[in-house]
Amino acid sequence: MLLRTTCLLCDADLPPRAVLCPTCVDQLVPAGPMAVPGLDAAASVVRFEGAGRDLLLALKYGNRRGAVTVLASAMAASVRAVAVGEPAPDLVTWAPTSRARRRQRGFDQAELLARAVARELGLPARRCLRRLAGPHQTGRSADQRRTGPRFAASACPSGPLIVVDDVCTTGATLSAAAAALRGAGARPVHGRVLARTPAREERR
Repeated sequence: MLLRTTCLLCDADLPPRAVLCPTCVDQLVPAGPMAVPGLDAAASVVRFEGAGRDLLLALKYGNRRGAVTVLASAMAASVRAVAVGEPAPDLVTWAPTSRARRRQRGFDQAELLARAVARELGLPARRCLRRLAGPHQTGRSADQRRTGPRFAASACPSGPLIVVDDVCTTGATLSAAAAALRGAGARPVHGRVLARTPAREERR
């Protein structure tokens, strides 16, 4: 007997392996390329609003890890879509959450996404960054977010790599991760996130 599969967001019945119903998919707003200081290129799958926001929160706070494979597939597709002539990445890494958040949730959502993206691309995934002590980004103002977090890099290759995170609000986390990776010799450094907060002029 097959287990009943339902939409991650609205609980509508779904065929096996699907995670979102067509109605919820239609409510996702694609995001695409974004500019992040320190990164040679960066892109997001969806905007962090409406269904896109609900989707990320379901993963991050609702422990809906069953969606990771499908979400990572979309992130990997954006890597494959890079311009001809761009160096192919050698490695996928991630911007780690704090130890306290990892203990609280039981997992690091950025690591789950990064490892799934790496599998999709046929690349190794490696922990290259360690998050240094500092305040959480969640709940901070945009100005406060721009001051952190801080990372230290280790076991970092000198070739091109991709750093993955779940959401981009001000870009501070990705910029800090890129700075640490570039300081350890990685070139170029590209970023991929599941969702990004839309600029004021983009909001509906």
